[in-house]
Amino acid sequence: MLNPWELLKFSSEKKMTPRDFRDLYCEFGGIRLRFNGKPDKKGQLACSQYIENVGCSVHLGRPLACRLYPLGRYIQFNKAHYMYQGDQFPCLNDCSEVLELPKLSVGEYIKGQEAVQFEKAQDEYLLVMQNIADIGFELLLDSGLAESGDTKTLKVWREIGNEPPELLVERIGQDWIDSLMIPAIQENENPITFAQKHNELLLLKAQEEFGNVQTLQELHNASVLMIGVALHLSRGLGADTKGISEHWIEIAKSHGAKE
Repeated sequence: MLNPWELLKFSSEKKMTPRDFRDLYCEFGGIRLRFNGKPDKKGQLACSQYIENVGCSVHLGRPLACRLYPLGRYIQFNKAHYMYQGDQFPCLNDCSEVLELPKLSVGEYIKGQEAVQFEKAQDEYLLVMQNIADIGFELLLDSGLAESGDTKTLKVWREIGNEPPELLVERIGQDWIDSLMIPAIQENENPITFAQKHNELLLLKAQEEFGNVQTLQELHNASVLMIGVALHLSRGLGADTKGISEHWIEIAKSHGAKE
């Protein structure tokens, strides 16, 4: 799974534009790498960037998921936690390439993988995701839509929380997918700056498109679109898209929205 900054880093290492890299090597609008290479002994297809007998063709640009493997990472109470199987990191026995890893602590491993910048990007894009969702909330709760007795908007929020990514991409549309995954930002060294600039562009686009909507149907469509964009980004961040959707629905209901 990829966030927009990771997509940019991949494309820079590949020496091509983010759009070209996405269109050639990614699916679902850019949130996931294609796995269409040669199958391994377990029948699993190799990543599109893997070259047999060589390894990763864009190793220096690899995303957080690759850098952390075999660790899992989640955020709780604004603090990162790491997960691994067994009593001792990394507890792997079927991959010859990581035989040295048991000698490392989690901190040493993360430092060696140069994962810190990528963790910053991931955490910053969690904020971007929530900011996009907040627009969806405002379009429902602060516009008169919820007060009108609307019951269909939250139903669609739930639908898109359960939709497979290929259907959600179609619902969102190419214009918003491009704005979400391949923003026109040149800065790529500082992930926090990149994500913040991206956030500004997305908020500006939403303001331009929805600042003058008036009818209840237009408000409904706009709210659904913004929640869809936020949920699509959440999937690229490896989050529980369905769980987030249900959480947002409960928040909206607690503020007067009906389902």
